[in-house]
Formats: sequence, C-alpha cells, structure tokens
Amino acid sequence: MTKHMRLIISVLFIVIIVLAVAITRFYSNTDQSAELSGTQPAVEKKLSADNSGNHIFTDSAGLYGIIDSNERVIVYPEWQEIKFTDSDLCIASKQIRGNKLFGCIDYEGNISIPFVYSDITDTKLSGRTFYIAKSNNNIKDGVKDDSKDKITYVIYDHNFNPCFSRAWTSYKEDENELVLTSENGVYRYSVTANDVILRNAVIKSETMDHAYELEVTNKNLLSKLSISSLEKMSRAVDKYIEYAFTGNSRLLTNIDAEQSAVFLTLFPEDHSVTSKTLMSLNDVSVYSSTSDDDLDHYKIYITANISTNSKMADGKIQYLRGDYKAVMEFVYDPEKGLRVLSGDFVPNKLSYPAKAAESKQPADTNEKKNEQQAH
Repeated sequence: MTKHMRLIISVLFIVIIVLAVAITRFYSNTDQSAELSGTQPAVEKKLSADNSGNHIFTDSAGLYGIIDSNERVIVYPEWQEIKFTDSDLCIASKQIRGNKLFGCIDYEGNISIPFVYSDITDTKLSGRTFYIAKSNNNIKDGVKDDSKDKITYVIYDHNFNPCFSRAWTSYKEDENELVLTSENGVYRYSVTANDVILRNAVIKSETMDHAYELEVTNKNLLSKLSISSLEKMSRAVDKYIEYAFTGNSRLLTNIDAEQSAVFLTLFPEDHSVTSKTLMSLNDVSVYSSTSDDDLDHYKIYITANISTNSKMADGKIQYLRGDYKAVMEFVYDPEKGLRVLSGDFVPNKLSYPAKAAESKQPADTNEKKNEQQAH
C-alpha cells in the first residue's frame, strides 16, 4: 500500500468517526427531548393569569410553575411562590438552606434578580410602580449569621432596574414622596410621573465625639451634588476639623485633595495657646462658590464652639471660649471628581478681650444717692 493511499484511508477513517459521533449526539438529544416532553408535570391547579394568557399553576407537591396559553409548561414547578408583575419578570420565592428567599425569574425560569431578599413587594407613587426588595443581611448564601442583624432595602422601578446605586437601611412613603435612610443620613425624594427628584438631604456625621447634621434643601445644589458627594464633603470636614485641633497631617491623607490644597491648623500664629478644646458643632451649610475657572466650586461652613487656655506674658492662664467658623472649599472636576481645595477658620486667631478700665462712680451720681437718702 502506497504512502498516498494510507493517507487517504486515514482521512476517511477520521471522517467516519466524526460522523458517528454526530449521529450519536443527534439521536441522544432527540431521545432526551422526547423524554422531557413525555414527563411534563401535571397541572394540579391553575391560578392567576397575565395579559398574554399565561397562568401560574401548582403541581401535586404544591410547587409553583407557569404554563402558556396552550397549556404547555414554560416554567417548571420548583418555586414556593410566583407572582406576575407589570414587567417581563415574575417575583418568585424558593427555599434555600432553610430560608425562604425571594428574587425574580423570566418566563423561561431563568433567574434575573438573585434570590437574596426576604421579601419583594410592590407600591405605587404618582401612578408609577416600584418594587421594594427587603433583605436580611444576616443571611448570606442561604446561611443565617446571628452576628449580623441588619435589614436593607433596594428600590426597583417597574422594569426591575435599580432606582439608586445603593441599599437603604429604612424605607417609608409620605404621600408621593420616598423617605430613605442610610447609615449616614436621611433623604427625601419627590416622585413625579416621569422622575424621582431629591428634595431634601440630611447628612449625619461626627468628629472628635461631637455630632452634627448637614442639611441641604437648595434645588440647584441637590441637582448638582449627589448623595455620595455630600457624604464625601462631610467626611472631609470631619478630618479637617480634627487636623485643625491636633495638627496630625496623616488625617488629610484620607481625603481627596488637590496637590495645591492648603489646610491651616487652628490659631497657627498664637504660640501662647496651651490647649484648645472643641465644645460643639452647629450651623452647618453648603453654598455654591464663584471662581475664575469653568468648574463648579462649593464651600461648607460650620460653626465650632471652642474653649482655649493661653499663657499670658505675666504668667497667668487666660481662659477663653467663643465661636469660630470653619470653611472648606471643594471643586468638582469631571475628570477627577470632587476634590478639596482648602480648609481654614474665620477668624483663625483668638479674640482676647481688652483690659477692663477701672470703673469710677461719677460725683453727681453720689450726690443723687445722698439726696434720695435724705428724702
């Protein structure tokens, strides 16, 4: 047998093997399809229907599935509960490691929203449908962790798209408004027929054991500054105030600042100050600031009540207490994001009282007193 002939026979052999494998797979898939069609689960009870004529049903085991208008099973009954929605998805629940968890499936039984929620409910505001997904954070991968006991909420729109890029620690409705809270604040959204608009933001923070709140109601500011930006500004204020009292520059490494940013400590030119203590923080506000560039600038003002001890020239200790306003400037650069430009106090020097002049009682006053006593 020639070399050329052996090559031809080898090629034919390979082709025959490939065809045999293909034919085997074809009949195997056909047999599987026939077997699946022959084992279609029995419909025990038909339940609610959607606008397309699909029905939720239960089988003999009480599990839920979906059949189409031709009575064909399109979602196999493996769910503890199924509920139609206004979207192309269905809310479903399943027992996972002893916990009943909720998520969403499509009309082929594919999971579209993961089964991590303890409940999913719908609500209507201004004629719009929202879905509130509640989660117990002490359940992860179906396993309960008693060391955690937090409930969070994710808000979805009518198509199950997240309305916000975060989960919330509490949720409530106030007429046509959503009141949502996080660990950092409370946020009120007005719901219209076409939009969800932030109307009020209250960021809660604390520095040096003193709590304060930054409330923003200005529509222009709320349209430009996101919640994450406001929280970022509040954290920067926390770090700067602590730096102003302690002089610890490492605190400033935790904030996003421009390389040219300037941060001044408290009373930097008064070397007689032996101690300074923060007593309270209040009157926090944020404003838009004018600038020479085309970027958006903002300033946060916060009043700090401060007590100080100063060693005077005569060796005596002078105790002073007063209000000083801290001011931080920020800039928003589309490429860099929100950055800090400066931190200072106004005024940033102690106001020492003038020496009290010796009080002298006028002579005519003494005379009037003598006249009153005479009468």
